[in-house]
Amino acid sequence: MAKSIIDIILPDLGEGISGAEVSEVSISVGDQLNKGDTIVVLESDKASMEIPSDLNGTVKEILVKTGQAIEVGHSLIKLETDNAQENKEKTKPRVDETGDKQEPLKQPSPQNTQSDVQLDPSSGDKTFSSPGVRRLARELSIDLSHIKGSGDKGRITKDDLHKHIKLQMASQRGVAQSINQEVDYKEWGSTEEIKLSKIKKITGRRLQEAWQTIPHVTQFDEADITKLDSTRRAMNKELEKKKIKITFLPFLIKAATHVLKSMPEFNSSLNHTGETLIMKHYYNIGIAVDTPRGLVVPVIKDVDSKTIVDLSIELMDISDRAKSNKLKPKELSGGTFTISSLGGIGGKFFTPIINPPEVAILGISKSIWENIYNHETKSSSPKYIMPFSLSYDHRIIDGAAAAKFTSTFSHTIEELSFKEK
Repeated sequence: MAKSIIDIILPDLGEGISGAEVSEVSISVGDQLNKGDTIVVLESDKASMEIPSDLNGTVKEILVKTGQAIEVGHSLIKLETDNAQENKEKTKPRVDETGDKQEPLKQPSPQNTQSDVQLDPSSGDKTFSSPGVRRLARELSIDLSHIKGSGDKGRITKDDLHKHIKLQMASQRGVAQSINQEVDYKEWGSTEEIKLSKIKKITGRRLQEAWQTIPHVTQFDEADITKLDSTRRAMNKELEKKKIKITFLPFLIKAATHVLKSMPEFNSSLNHTGETLIMKHYYNIGIAVDTPRGLVVPVIKDVDSKTIVDLSIELMDISDRAKSNKLKPKELSGGTFTISSLGGIGGKFFTPIINPPEVAILGISKSIWENIYNHETKSSSPKYIMPFSLSYDHRIIDGAAAAKFTSTFSHTIEELSFKEK
């Protein structure tokens, strides 16, 4: 059969793209091409795309090089083919593995503006991969030069990238496991081994996972609760005969809910894809309760519709049942925001760990009386000051929003009237 050598040219790329830069040459002289094999990968300011061959044949000459800017109609390669007739069908940008066209890539940020044809520092060889793999690698800040490709001609596939991610995660787990390596503590003295309760083991795993997977940041602030203390004492005096004791916690729940309504991102959860936020239009507050078996977080539902007295009664009930292990499973789920109070114990500030899938948690410390100077009256007076901490998921909430939350919470505590009618 007669052979002929033809030029494979760059076809119309569509979407108003008249030209692009060659980011990868995927073939070599002498390669046997099958229809659909990638010749080059192009990058433009609008898209990343693979240009395939529409013919079977042998590569006789490569007419482009990496980094070269080419336009529609430019010859890419010379191909020797058994098909003597000219190819009337223009080559088109390849669709990805899902059958969809490659979507335009966003312009990379300055820290990611590296060539997509990366060099292996040890060998100087080019690292080949599809636009989809490179896009994912950029999003995850993964250097493809550290991955050995298993595809044709050493091409890095999605499976290669996924395996690399799993190895990195396993390596991190290995570091954590190495901390817990077996040690014979009896070498230095007498010891006793106590078995952890089931709750402590479950809580420990959840806290470790939350700490390792959520980028925590903690904001610290204080609130003047002098007025609130007077209100609480007056209410307790009125309710003395009903044997209802009101602590600060119901007021803090109310104040937190007031702020959550004005700053709904703190009452949200990150979708499992990591690409959207679930905005919740209900307010269920988890309260950390210390029990003999370990920490549990029962949830008070629809706190915005309950009074201070309602919350006080419910708090006493769930606290007692938590300590006697009588809580129902549904009472431990559905929270949108958590409060952990150490006010009855001590300490000034601490870093509470977020309770997933929530995005923030409020930590309350022990209130103390301080002599506060007033610049307006140029005098000092005793104030009851409550320190508190807000830990938040930095993927969702930035520092400015967190500072606004703490200042608004402080102002709400100081100014909002909680007096029951």
